[in-house]
Amino acid sequence: MTKSPPITIDDILAHLPDGVAATEARNLLRRAYDFAGGADARQPLHVAYLLAELHLGPAVIAAGLLYDAPATPEQLREQFGPEVSTLVEGVAKLESVEQHVQQDEERPRDLQELESLRKVFIAMAVDDVRVIFIKLADRLYKMRTLATLPPAEQRRMARETAEIFAPLANRLGIWRWKAELEDLSFRVLNPEMYGELAQLLDARKDARQARLTRHIELLRQALTLEGLAGEIKGRPKHIYSIYLKMRRKNVPFSQIYDAEGLRVIVETEPQCYQVLGVAHRLWTPVPGEFDDYIANPKPNGYQSLHTAVIGEDGRPLEVQIRTREMNHIAEFGVAATHWRYKEQHAQVSEQMAEYITRVRQNVRELLQETEESGSLFEGRHSDIFDDRVYVFTPKGKIIDLPAGATPVDFAYQIHTDIGHRCRGAEVNGTWTPLSYRLKNGDRVKIITGRTGGPSRDWLNEELGFVRTNRARQKIKQWFRQQSREENVTRGRLIVEREIKRLGLGFTIDEVADLFAKRYPRRGDFLLAVGIGEVTGERIVNRIEDVQRRREEKEAELPDAEEQKPPPPPTVEARVNVQGTGDLLTRIAGCCRPLPGEKIIGYVTRGRGVTVHRRNCPTILRLEREEPERLIELEWGQREATFPVQVVIMAYNRSRLYSDISAVIADEGIDIVSLKTGKRDRYNVVPIYVTLEVPSLSKLNRVLKNIEQIRNVIDVRRTV
Repeated sequence: MTKSPPITIDDILAHLPDGVAATEARNLLRRAYDFAGGADARQPLHVAYLLAELHLGPAVIAAGLLYDAPATPEQLREQFGPEVSTLVEGVAKLESVEQHVQQDEERPRDLQELESLRKVFIAMAVDDVRVIFIKLADRLYKMRTLATLPPAEQRRMARETAEIFAPLANRLGIWRWKAELEDLSFRVLNPEMYGELAQLLDARKDARQARLTRHIELLRQALTLEGLAGEIKGRPKHIYSIYLKMRRKNVPFSQIYDAEGLRVIVETEPQCYQVLGVAHRLWTPVPGEFDDYIANPKPNGYQSLHTAVIGEDGRPLEVQIRTREMNHIAEFGVAATHWRYKEQHAQVSEQMAEYITRVRQNVRELLQETEESGSLFEGRHSDIFDDRVYVFTPKGKIIDLPAGATPVDFAYQIHTDIGHRCRGAEVNGTWTPLSYRLKNGDRVKIITGRTGGPSRDWLNEELGFVRTNRARQKIKQWFRQQSREENVTRGRLIVEREIKRLGLGFTIDEVADLFAKRYPRRGDFLLAVGIGEVTGERIVNRIEDVQRRREEKEAELPDAEEQKPPPPPTVEARVNVQGTGDLLTRIAGCCRPLPGEKIIGYVTRGRGVTVHRRNCPTILRLEREEPERLIELEWGQREATFPVQVVIMAYNRSRLYSDISAVIADEGIDIVSLKTGKRDRYNVVPIYVTLEVPSLSKLNRVLKNIEQIRNVIDVRRTV
């Protein structure tokens, strides 16, 4: 392991690009340096220096100085601005993920889980990929100083680096860091092979250098004769890449053509091909050893010409040819190059501008994976991180779920039995509702019961308990396995509850008739409800659909006398009165009908038309006493809201009313009034709420959500 020399703030400032080497940027870094502890902040200074080498700009370098400082986000925001503070917070999130990984370090991981771990780090930094650069710089410094740790800790760090951090550096295209991380890890994990290869390289060091110098001079002379100028230098091959190539090709060290080679850097792309022609005329090309990564760039933006030739001494020699821009990408990656040019406001080539534009448009487009290359920059056959969420078990195992997944989905992903017995969840040490949407990096613990099964409410899509098909199918399967009689009974109770809670003027037989096409017998329908195939939400939607179709059909019928369609409703009318035009209307307080329910009007004396539900007790009486005052009504086309009174029975507790109000507000429903009754001796309190709702389905959804609030016993419509 190399011993890192001391780094000073002046060393860091010396690497600032010209475009940002202004007084303001220097002052920012000096203030960050002082805040972090000055010269005593050895590790942050080295991290900041590595970031400065990549020309990532003063905000990122300042975050590299401050990411380990004992300060709150508020303090950092006040002292250094929101950009630096946000970057430091992003590093802290990655630190929490790293801690989860370390807790499960001894367990071997398969390739799929390792891939998911890499995705976690990128997904956690999806808003600003520069956070990953800071974390990688931190890891590189730790690997350089690994010798100070006990052997077991060295192996843990090396394994973690090889499996997670080196591949991340590779995908970001930071070849310089990737190569060093791989070699440092390889030295710890396979010291015998590392020592053997290092010895082979060192044994021929002087001869190899003399050979490279000779070939550099020959190529320079040949380029001069062609009127070409370029920078030519020896290109060392790092030890781990030699080892991988020996394994992949199953050949000894002596047959690795690119163990030593030349790199030629020119100004333009056409010059690259001109240099290639000169090299092939000067030396004999090795068949099958030419790769054109300029015409066909690697997925992460890498471009270069690679060829192998037989040198003047009869031994193979690799030659790489690229432009300066391509070389910067090869050394530091497309993402780092983007921020460098952004800071400097520099003019770039069309090819470089294309890469930079892709980064600028949306960093998330870079965070895509392909099955073949595992790269961040290929769009085809990709898995976009916005569509996945990566969370941890209490032991640190990573679980890959769709975005929007809940603790219930997590439980079924772990094991079917865990899902069936799930009764609660802790996320990051805090009790959380089962409908909570998991976020990247969350640590989830499922609270289980000894017996019991899943809740049918989990199948209600409106409540959001389940996102994955796996969990949904496992829940349905559990209910199907129960006895038919038990499921039929449970289905009857569910239908009765929905009718009673929403005040629907339907019988069980009438509801079953709405599903008669698929379930001809009432028992089959109730069984389907009992096992979760037909949900309460679906019942409400079917009632609304039937009502709407009936109203549309009635509206299309011609008038019996005039054979003309009824006059169209005016825009301002909420209720259309058949045959009488637009009259003053008001909703009856005795039954408070909602759109989707059958209605009838009563013509009052001087107060227009009062709208009632068809099955309202008042209408049943008026049909006998004043039938001539009853008129047919239909709901208008414009969505309106209607007052509905709901009664909630709950055990009283602190913040109960706040929780109820929050659930209602989340549905976008206004509360007209909220009153409480007297508590009984069991501490149960009635809460009377009047809501402005637009439809029956909306009412059904908000009642279902209120039912899920802790301590709520029952909730229903009062009329």
